[in-house]
This record gives sequence, structure tokens and C-alpha cells, in this order.
Amino acid sequence: MDHLKSGEILLADAIFSNYWTIALLLVRGVDFVGHHDGRRLLDFRKGQRLGRCDHIVSWQKPAKQWWMSKKLYRSLPETLRIRELKVEITQKGFRSRHLLLVTTLLDAKRYSKQELAMAYRARWHAELDLRSIKQVMQMDVLRCKSPAMVRKEVWMHLLAYNLVRKLMAQAAARAEVCPRDISFKGTLQTLLAFAAAGWSCPERRNELYCAVLEAVATHRVNDRPDRVEPRAVKRRPKKQVYLNEPRSVAKERLLNRT
Repeated sequence: MDHLKSGEILLADAIFSNYWTIALLLVRGVDFVGHHDGRRLLDFRKGQRLGRCDHIVSWQKPAKQWWMSKKLYRSLPETLRIRELKVEITQKGFRSRHLLLVTTLLDAKRYSKQELAMAYRARWHAELDLRSIKQVMQMDVLRCKSPAMVRKEVWMHLLAYNLVRKLMAQAAARAEVCPRDISFKGTLQTLLAFAAAGWSCPERRNELYCAVLEAVATHRVNDRPDRVEPRAVKRRPKKQVYLNEPRSVAKERLLNRT
């Protein structure tokens, strides 16, 4: 939360739609838009009605949690005014037929239901970024053994990810396009291809970097609005025996087999 500034809006999944997160955000002057977590009963007949399936209710402060101090608990308000709303999804091919949102943006005239739904849809970029880190950068499996080395491995992946994103931003600014229009995987492949040209040559560094920016800008993501794809994998996994014991034990057993 220390990275959030007053006036910003946090888009978050249902796990963050709780009293404590929202209260701590409001203390910092940060608004919230998130998916309803399903723990609180939604009854649009109660509260201040703003429209169909749209109202403002008061959330009571729950009991003190084990992770917070008494001073922090007393500093939080006893109630929160929260806007709860339901948006019907008419787009064909979408898995969900309706969207339940909670937000601290209480002005229904300034922030309509459809605008809040479109804002929450932008949160999907976070899922795509996590996919780039885990799959494209192959961070889905950590190979180090000790906790200290695992932390270093994670930080090295994140450092490389931020450098690639910075390269994409510079290439997008140079080509006057949106950074989201450039392929992350294409950028990484281009960077690796140019690495063989020799970044250690000081006399060619500026020339080579300009060439990299131009090449990165050519890797555009196809414009596929409202694309519909089945949430299933077509290729079947290969039938293999799973290793359910340490590799050293399995190797020792193979060596001792007569």
C-alpha cells in the first residue's frame, strides 16, 4: 500500500474486497473497485438505492484480527459506506453472465455501472502480466533449493521482467503506439537475438540500441477485441510415471536393481 498515492484507484480481485483492505486504502485517499467476495449477503432492497441492482450500504467493522495492533484497530472507522452493484454481461462467449462489484466510488452520476465494469475489466492485464512472468520467462518452476537462492531467483526474474517492460515502453514511445500493443514475448526474443551481436562494443552501443527499439516496435499484438476461446487445452499430456520420491533415491534403486 505504500506504493499507492492519494487520488489513485485500485482494481483488485475478490480476495481484496474486505473491510480491512478498503479501510486502509481510504486512510491513504485511495479508492477501490473490486469483485464481491461473496461473504457478505447482497440485498439490493436495503441501503440507499442508486438504481437497479445498485445501492450504497454500511459495512460494520468486524472483530479485531490477529495480525493488527490495538492502535491500528481503534484508528479505523466503525462503518464504511460501500457501493455494491450488479452488472449484467450481454457479450456472447463470456463465461460470466453477471458481475458483482464493490467500490468506494459512490457518485452514480459520475461513475456509471458500465464504466465501473469496463474499469474492472482492465484488471485482466494483471493476469496477462503474471502469465508473461510465469510462462514466457519460465518462472513457473523455481530450480534453486535453499530459501536464500530461491529469493535471488525470484528477484532476478522480476529484474529481467522490469527491464523488458522498460524496453517495450521506450520502443512504444519511439513508434508512438501504446505499450500494450507490443508483444512481450516478441520483445524478449528480439532482445536475445540482438544480444549475440555484442552489447559489449562501446562504439556500436547507441546504434545497436536504436536498432533494437525499431525491431521491438514491429512486434505488434493483433487487435482481437472480445475474443472468445475455450478454457481448455487441446494437446493431451504424455503418459509418464510420476517421480514421487527424491531423485537420488530413485537412482540408487535403479543402480541396485539386479
